[in-house]
Amino acid sequence: MKTKLLIATCDTDYAEHLSKIITKNYSDALVLTLCNTQEGLRVALEAQRFDAALLETQMIEGADLSLVSLPLLLVSPDDDDALDIYEYGQITKYQRVSAIVSELLSRCALVSKYVRGSSLKRADVTAVWGPAGGVGKTTVALSYAAQKVAEGKQVLYLNLESFSSVPAYFAQTGKSISAVFEMLENSDGNVKMLIRGICQQDSGVGMAYFCRPENFDDMYALSAENIAELTSVCAGVTEELVIDMSCVCDRRTRKVFELADKVLLVTDPTATAQVKLSQFSTQHTVFESIKDKVVLVANKGAELGCEIAQAVWKLPFVQSANHTAVYKALSGSFEEQSEKC
Repeated sequence: MKTKLLIATCDTDYAEHLSKIITKNYSDALVLTLCNTQEGLRVALEAQRFDAALLETQMIEGADLSLVSLPLLLVSPDDDDALDIYEYGQITKYQRVSAIVSELLSRCALVSKYVRGSSLKRADVTAVWGPAGGVGKTTVALSYAAQKVAEGKQVLYLNLESFSSVPAYFAQTGKSISAVFEMLENSDGNVKMLIRGICQQDSGVGMAYFCRPENFDDMYALSAENIAELTSVCAGVTEELVIDMSCVCDRRTRKVFELADKVLLVTDPTATAQVKLSQFSTQHTVFESIKDKVVLVANKGAELGCEIAQAVWKLPFVQSANHTAVYKALSGSFEEQSEKC
């Protein structure tokens, strides 16, 4: 369900600017109503209920906000009296619209009703995993995600590693994914709305992502059920969900395998990686449950047959100290002509 947003400002140029960007980039999350006069605000408030409202101080005098779930003051950076005027909280004007929307949806998520387990699956879910560390799993995950963006898909990259590698690839300027973890644990608030609010957009490739957890322990506090809900909700807000996981095979990993449409099983030419892959595929009961959706990814020029998977994708060894350059260079390897068994 979309969030009904009311913006009341006398600044028509600013209103036009907000309307243009919100309509272009956030129409899947927000339904916008604009008011430039007190009379227009009165009419809008009488006509319907709003989930949130951003209102300038000169517009709110005498306004009946009883049908607004979350009224917020829209203030200029130099408005020193704002805190004394309004009781509900405020959002600053003239910052990036993406930052305004993020803050707005994050606050709405805390007060919005949400039925747990109600998200409808929209995305194809791809889990990227390998039993050995250091095989280039994150590079593969990002390469695959970048390829899907190039195909015109809306892509969300979700990093569930024990030690997040997100800062090595993306700017860390937004809200941490720890806010989502806390809401999942507390079972209070609209997780889907919060996810939509804190999700960042990579300016280079165009995939969406989350900033890393605030604390190392935040990831470990999540149960398998939390991970299942996180996966489900993320799959409801995008077309392609790519999940990058640690090399452990615990209950949380198995839950992601269960929910995934495809599992990219990553290995490289090293003896250690080959031994661990062989052990996982021949001795672990989990492999039997996922083998029909496994694609074996032979990374760093590894030569592998088709004994354990229905498809093998072979990736070349790209030498570069720039991690981002490596995954971008490899992204074209995931086209339809990838080698199949």
